[in-house]
Amino acid sequence: MYQHGGDFWNHPDFIDFSANINFLGAPFSVVQAAKSALDGICHYPQPDCIRLRQAVAELEHVKAEQILCGNGAAEIIFTLVLACKPKKALLVVPTFQEYEHALRSVDCEIVYEYLSAERGFLLQGLPAMLDHSIDIMFLCNPNNPTGTMMDREMMESLLQRCEQTDTLFVVDECFLDFVASEEETSQSMKLLMNQSRNLFVIKAFTKTFGIPGLRLGYGLSGNTKLLQKMQAVVQPWNVSILAQEAGIAAAGERRFLTKTRDAVEEEKQFLLEQLSLFSSQEKSHFFVDIYGFAANFIFFRSIPELSQMLMDDKILIRDCSNFPGLTQGWYRIAVRGREENRQLIDALHQIRERVSDIGLQCEAERKTDSL
Repeated sequence: MYQHGGDFWNHPDFIDFSANINFLGAPFSVVQAAKSALDGICHYPQPDCIRLRQAVAELEHVKAEQILCGNGAAEIIFTLVLACKPKKALLVVPTFQEYEHALRSVDCEIVYEYLSAERGFLLQGLPAMLDHSIDIMFLCNPNNPTGTMMDREMMESLLQRCEQTDTLFVVDECFLDFVASEEETSQSMKLLMNQSRNLFVIKAFTKTFGIPGLRLGYGLSGNTKLLQKMQAVVQPWNVSILAQEAGIAAAGERRFLTKTRDAVEEEKQFLLEQLSLFSSQEKSHFFVDIYGFAANFIFFRSIPELSQMLMDDKILIRDCSNFPGLTQGWYRIAVRGREENRQLIDALHQIRERVSDIGLQCEAERKTDSL
């Protein structure tokens, strides 16, 4: 059963806030590169993505031999798990569900460290379960869906603990490019790749460059033996010619990344200001309480019927109730352009009026019944 956002094919005329894709769309150079690559579809893709890995190496300031490319970040996750075949894994939840799906595919035992709203959906210390029995640990930073971000001190402490327990520490940084550039530079764990064989970093072009339909992700590691094990189990020609050429073009779009961060920050601030008008502190029957917004999406709590009610306005948001550790009433919305953001806010105002009218009616009926 489909459990992600972005269900465009079943709702083609909806405004989609459910998938965290760059609302600017793909850069012109990336689209043109993919179109031009159509002339080469009579050939197999370049084995090992040699040209693409070199382009990614220049973008990430790492060595080409420290990169493995895949058909989206999801394939990197599944390939890593298949290569390592861990017996026991630790997941910090709620988080991206493909980690669990990949681990289940190799019959791996999974233990959970639950993040709580009371603690801001952040780790308050090293997980007690992180011991020598844990073969692999996944952590998404910024985290999806909570929109929270662990600080560098905590991340380094986790890595040090993983080195002590010989645990592979997998850090998913697919949303880090949406964070302010100075934070991205200082927060990325790729800076420690050459110092630790226990570190593996996941990134993707999918969200940042708006190409989820092309599927392109990559893994970074200083542990070349691990990358060789992954290469041995990955499907041949797993990255298409179109995706490789689009990725090479995207890797050169440094200005587009700056433009993206600025645009996302501006629209995110607009949404946060507007959503604050629905805070539960306003003592309304309808509320929106915000918890995380480090990347290009906002995580919040509201009434259990919200996602269904917004569908009446042809608006999709991500109902997060199927994430481990979350229940009904938790949602995630992507940051989109101003016109679409206004449509979402207008729809929320209308829902608040409807919910308030129903609430007042119920209160009046209760008072009547008590007489």
